[in-house]
Amino acid sequence: MSRIGRAPITIPAGVTVDKNTEGEVIVTGPKGSLRQWVDFSCINVDVENGHVVLTRINDENKVKAKHGLYRALIANMVKGVTEGYSKSVTINGIGYKCAVSGNKITLNIGFSHPVNIEIPKGITATCPSATEIVVSGIDKTAVGQFAADIKSLKKVEPYHGYGIYYTNEPVRRKEIKKGAKKK
Repeated sequence: MSRIGRAPITIPAGVTVDKNTEGEVIVTGPKGSLRQWVDFSCINVDVENGHVVLTRINDENKVKAKHGLYRALIANMVKGVTEGYSKSVTINGIGYKCAVSGNKITLNIGFSHPVNIEIPKGITATCPSATEIVVSGIDKTAVGQFAADIKSLKKVEPYHGYGIYYTNEPVRRKEIKKGAKKK
């Protein structure tokens, strides 16, 4: 069996896990509700004794891959509705700044015009400082994708470190190019 797939998922207090006939697993908790489609033709999802247990029908490679995948997705949903997820993005550069107004983020990142990004539903974005954006929500995939979309707007320049990067990500710097001396 898959080492990831065979581990049971503990359901915390206040969280309910249900499945419907359309092939969806629904996780509801204090922060909200999430849905994930699961291929019930090859994976069984059972809720028993406060745990979610996933078992597979056979040992084909495709089924083995789905076993671990669906277990990880459901575990992320349980964590999301109880604790939530957040990613922090830092903006570094002379004159670079960000601001949140309503459901839009305005970024001044060295272009001739400010860049406006609409915040998707289910995600909250805050700017604790003029150079930091904190993206949070209950869906791990949506939080990570929106943070990656922001990061992709301005690649980090290796000589001065200007650009957008995750706060906990190390920025690789290069030594400044030196020209040959003329005599």
